[in-house]
Amino acid sequence: QVQLVESGGGSVQAGGSLRLSCVASGYTYGTNCMGWFRQAPGKEREGVAAANSGDGSTYYAVSVGGRFTISQDNAKNTVYLQMNSLKPEDTAMYYCATTGNLCSGSSWYKSNTFRYWGQGTQVTVSS
Repeated sequence: QVQLVESGGGSVQAGGSLRLSCVASGYTYGTNCMGWFRQAPGKEREGVAAANSGDGSTYYAVSVGGRFTISQDNAKNTVYLQMNSLKPEDTAMYYCATTGNLCSGSSWYKSNTFRYWGQGTQVTVSS
C-alpha cells in the first residue's frame, strides 16, 4: 500500500523559509513524478511544483518560481519543497502526490495526473 507522509509545515512570518518533506513508502517505481500541491480555504487545489525522477525535470507554478525549489532523494524515497521568501498568499494546506509515470509540462499541475496523495501539512504565513 502506497503511503505518503508530509512534514515540515508550520507558522512563519512573511519573508521566512520552510522546508517540507514527503516520505513515500509501499512502492518501488523505477521512474515517477512527485508533486506538491496546495489548497487554501475556499480555493481550488493548485499545483506548486513537480519533479521527475529519472530525467530530472522540474516544474513550478509561476507564483512560486524563484522562491520554491523541489528536490528528490531517491535513496530515501523523499521529496522536498524548500520554500523561501514566503508570502501570506502562500498560506495553505500543502500536499505531496506521486504517480507511476513521468510528468510533462502539460500534466504536472493537474490533480488527476497523480494517483497517490498524502494527508497534507499546514503552512501559515503571517504578514
